[in-house]
Amino acid sequence: METGFNYSFPALKGQQAGEEYFVVMSPLRLIPKIFLFDEEEIPPQHRAQRILNKNRIPEMTNYIVENQDNYVFSSLTASLDGQVEFQPFSHEPGFENIGKLIISLDTKFLINDGQHRRAAIEEALKIAPELGNETISVVFFKDSGLKNSQQIFSDLNRHAVNTTSSIGILYDHRDKLAIITKEIVAHNPLLARYTDHERVSLSKNSPKIVALNHIFNTNLRLVNKTKGDIITEDEEKFLKDFWAFLCDIILEWKMVLNKELNPRELRMNYIVGHGLFLEAIGIVGKYVYDYYPDRWKEILKNLSSIDWNRSNSKDWEGRAFNANGRIQKNNYTIQLTANLIKQKLLLPLTENETKLEDKFKESEIK
Repeated sequence: METGFNYSFPALKGQQAGEEYFVVMSPLRLIPKIFLFDEEEIPPQHRAQRILNKNRIPEMTNYIVENQDNYVFSSLTASLDGQVEFQPFSHEPGFENIGKLIISLDTKFLINDGQHRRAAIEEALKIAPELGNETISVVFFKDSGLKNSQQIFSDLNRHAVNTTSSIGILYDHRDKLAIITKEIVAHNPLLARYTDHERVSLSKNSPKIVALNHIFNTNLRLVNKTKGDIITEDEEKFLKDFWAFLCDIILEWKMVLNKELNPRELRMNYIVGHGLFLEAIGIVGKYVYDYYPDRWKEILKNLSSIDWNRSNSKDWEGRAFNANGRIQKNNYTIQLTANLIKQKLLLPLTENETKLEDKFKESEIK
């Protein structure tokens, strides 16, 4: 290959399915310059990757810029259509796969996996150019004519398994609300024993009664925040007081803690055994804390007098569960459940809640 007109990367050479591939370290400043996307207007059957979801880019960009001392990005995977030469540093056994990868300047680089990371890196460099000398690992496959790029993308994503939101919360040591949520669980006897830290929904035979993401989502509703927002000291205190109070006032939960009821029976027979209840309570809790900050415990203590049994279809059918008895958890049913709880506590509905309630009653008549 002609020297002086190429890219040169320290590299490791490997082999998969009889084909060579290479792992290199690329400075971040090179990523936007040499790695191309497929244009969105190209029909999907001729693209090698999914269309870029631009809504994901700002969050990923902020992650890099705001955590320059401890951010982590996994490898990019790309196809090379052009002249490539691997030069080993040594021919000694065991070292012949360590060397230098030389790629001609007219080579096409097409990302098979990591297009959102590439876009976030480009935006981050505009804000923090000093990141340009940092590196990211790239896995290169030779693909003449880029004919195999679609298959590479499919193969890379076929067996990918996304982590659950509960795992994401468990391993998040930056987000303040995630940290508070874990502290609440750790210091509450009921939650510490009966919270599933991995799953986002519980099977009928699960030995747990709530999932970590249920508690986190309820906290979002209690303080009316989104993930990543600042949580004040007063809000943190309220959240911790709220959960301590709630775990003491819900009689069915105390029965589980006292071994008088098992989690399976709780889910089978009571609304309070489901994430829908928690998020509905989050809406109610936010309301009483805003409008009755000195009396919210006094008001919420009446939760213990509500009939949460799923046999109470007069109250809960169409709100918490459908005609077949199956729990329905979405924003509509969560709000309808919160509406009824508020009415049971003799709390007024807001204008929007009243409209939703009227719509629900109209549908019931039909």
